[in-house]
Amino acid sequence: MKKFETRIDTKSPEFEKNRSAYLELVATLRDRQQFAIDGGVGREKSIARHLDRDKLMVRNRIGMVTDYDTPFLEFSTLAGWEQYDNSAPGAGIVTGVGLVHGRPFVFIANDATVKGGSLLPASIKKHVRAQQIADENDLGVIYLVDSGGAFLPLQDDIFPDKDQFGGSFYRQARMSARGLPQLSVVLGGCTAGGAYVPALSDEVIMVEGIGRIFLGGPPIVKAALGEIIEPDDLGGAALHTQTSGVSDYLTHTEREAYGTLRDICETTNQRSIDDRQGWLDWKDPKPPRLDPEEIYGIISADDRIGFDSREIIARLVDASEFAEFKPEWGDTIACGFARIWGHMVGIIANNGIIFSESALKATHFIELCEQRRIPLLFLQNTTGYMVGSDAEAGGIAKNGAKMVAAVANASVPRYTVLIGGSYGAGNYGMCGRGFNPRFLFSWPNSRIATMSAETAQTVLVDIRLAGLRGDDTSEDEIQKMRAEVAEQFETQSDPYFATSRIWDDGLIDPLDTRDALGLCLALAARQDPPEPARGLVYRM
Repeated sequence: MKKFETRIDTKSPEFEKNRSAYLELVATLRDRQQFAIDGGVGREKSIARHLDRDKLMVRNRIGMVTDYDTPFLEFSTLAGWEQYDNSAPGAGIVTGVGLVHGRPFVFIANDATVKGGSLLPASIKKHVRAQQIADENDLGVIYLVDSGGAFLPLQDDIFPDKDQFGGSFYRQARMSARGLPQLSVVLGGCTAGGAYVPALSDEVIMVEGIGRIFLGGPPIVKAALGEIIEPDDLGGAALHTQTSGVSDYLTHTEREAYGTLRDICETTNQRSIDDRQGWLDWKDPKPPRLDPEEIYGIISADDRIGFDSREIIARLVDASEFAEFKPEWGDTIACGFARIWGHMVGIIANNGIIFSESALKATHFIELCEQRRIPLLFLQNTTGYMVGSDAEAGGIAKNGAKMVAAVANASVPRYTVLIGGSYGAGNYGMCGRGFNPRFLFSWPNSRIATMSAETAQTVLVDIRLAGLRGDDTSEDEIQKMRAEVAEQFETQSDPYFATSRIWDDGLIDPLDTRDALGLCLALAARQDPPEPARGLVYRM
């Protein structure tokens, strides 16, 4: 492959200005991630009580299970950000992928220091999303259960719908039937619906003194039956391991439980992370030749000023080598082949507005990747598809639709990173959340909305004025409308608004992107090959 020759002047004032601005974005990201770990209103007392009971913090629990000095890719760390009065950092649950005896597992772990481990709507969404990742990537799931069940004041957003609490049990049972291990360690309460997480697991470990499972706790039993009973007598580890059979193993400490869990994981039929099946082309990886830290200075501090996505690609891929496809045509999308941690990928990256030529070029390239069984990586930074009379006459609707259809029907693994703007139908054509990429990450400079705040001011104000008596609307009223629209779109397009609602799988530092994608590709490489493509490439 050809080595990419950069045009970036790293000594220019513009580069330094961009770099300084991006370092501030990264510092904000780190501060907010730390808040998810130990922040929140009144959480200090919850953490103190948790530790006083000789219980480990949730991320320490995961670290006790995973292999020493191996990566853990956490999902949606900032789920719930600025929701629920910011009282539910991380939505009270930690999810991600880690290695146990070299085998990758998805972890779903309750954080009992957040609302006692009760499940909020965002918690359920995060739980279900982790199960979807496990299902698509053929991964077993480890549940570290310490939960008070559903947060009842919000039960209408938790209980009845397809992808709510019941859907998590459905997925758990279906994954078990597929041979994907479902393993639970009970480290606290498992009440009401929460009791079904261990009950539906293939193997269950309970920790004596802290682990409890019951469909109805002592207060409900007293109210329903007049029976007064202690929690351990009703659903403790000894009862469920020695009498009811709900649990398979009784341990006396958390640390003992994690040793037992690791032993179980070693006996499963899960493929190891390096058990590549041969369909995905792989070579020994090489670090980028160009410094990834330069990404900070390439992305403009003013999001209205674009940047060359190929400069970003060159700092993410092996040896900074990029074999570009159709470099002289449709230049608002860059397409080409490269390697990430040794894995061959086809990359589609925006350089602004998507014109007809760019859409057709991307469609052609997707068909090539389908034919050759090469995963696709989408790097989004676009205001969407071109509009106007020339664009319409040139067939932008049908040409954009070809690109959208090609993305929707691609059977190879697809991955998406929002490296800038993600607006309108451009989000769809570049494999946004609605098109089910295996993983979708966002950078802290990204934006996502139907349109930019600046455009929305014009569009929505004109629509509102058309419904009013324009002659009777004062300039002050018009400016007030513009300000309201701008505030709404600025707020709702913010990357923290998006990640809070789990529109992505996490906000990540650009410098962590290569490693995150490398792990995601390694998960795919250990799977059986995707369904065969039809093979025919239609020239666009």
